[in-house]
Amino acid sequence: MPKTTINIKQVLIRNNIFIIFVMLIVACAFMSDAFLDPMNLRNILLQQAGPMLVALGMLFVIQAGGIDLSVGSLMAVGATTAAALMSVGVNVWLAVGAALLTGLAFGVISGAMVAFGKVQGFVATLAVMTIARGTSYLITNGRPIQIEQNLNVLASPQMGYPLIWITAIVVIACLFVQRFTGYGRKVIGIGSNETALRLAGVRTKGFVLSTYVLSGVFAAGAGVFLASRTSTASAGMGMGSELDAIAAVVIGGASLAGGRGFVMNTVVGVLILGLISNIMNLMGVPSYPQDIIKGVIIAAAVLLQVATGRKNTR
Repeated sequence: MPKTTINIKQVLIRNNIFIIFVMLIVACAFMSDAFLDPMNLRNILLQQAGPMLVALGMLFVIQAGGIDLSVGSLMAVGATTAAALMSVGVNVWLAVGAALLTGLAFGVISGAMVAFGKVQGFVATLAVMTIARGTSYLITNGRPIQIEQNLNVLASPQMGYPLIWITAIVVIACLFVQRFTGYGRKVIGIGSNETALRLAGVRTKGFVLSTYVLSGVFAAGAGVFLASRTSTASAGMGMGSELDAIAAVVIGGASLAGGRGFVMNTVVGVLILGLISNIMNLMGVPSYPQDIIKGVIIAAAVLLQVATGRKNTR
């Protein structure tokens, strides 16, 4: 039998995001004694539950060659819709369902404009972003809504922090869809060569539409997650979340041109951004310098991914 040789260099290149993640954990542990405290690690997972949902939705859109700038505004729509309904006595789970349906509706609008209206994803979701943010202000009348019902059960220690478990289930489901279903393969195929798939008889428009719907539902759910942790919903929630989601997806090795991207890499990308913010908070770094440091680190990580991606294709 022929011997199989393992190219250590290629293995390291393919798994560089996981190596960076482990090295970052070790560095954080040395920089702060409080970092490895179970309470701090749990807080990181709770804080990143929402961003992880947003990033996973963004991943599928980017895999299909699109972009979704509306996710931050859809977080606000999801949170304010649920809060407004609960404030008038609607059952908490019905309110959450309505929030998810609202995210779905906006996702349909974005996806329909892209898939059937031939509008660029950037332009379509920019329009939806503005409409959704305005809708949030209309719902709240510009004032935060205090959530009086027991939505914070999602972040309750007595219930075992359902936010974390729900997010884990979503990650597993997305991983299964990407790796073991025709849907996952077709989404990536659309980003690689949509024309070839269309000529092969695949109705690509429906798949493109579905990625924006998925992103809208995930973003609205992320807004509900955030509201459950803060017991408040406001129209200003989620601002800038679309940029963090795109950064996490790209750090995870996805291509903004479409056709490439991995669920677990995106999860690690989200956690890397969360670790960076967490260690800077533990070290008392002021908020404004944090943005500069975070931006530099993101740029370095993305350049590393681009460099190793080129080497991996040679």
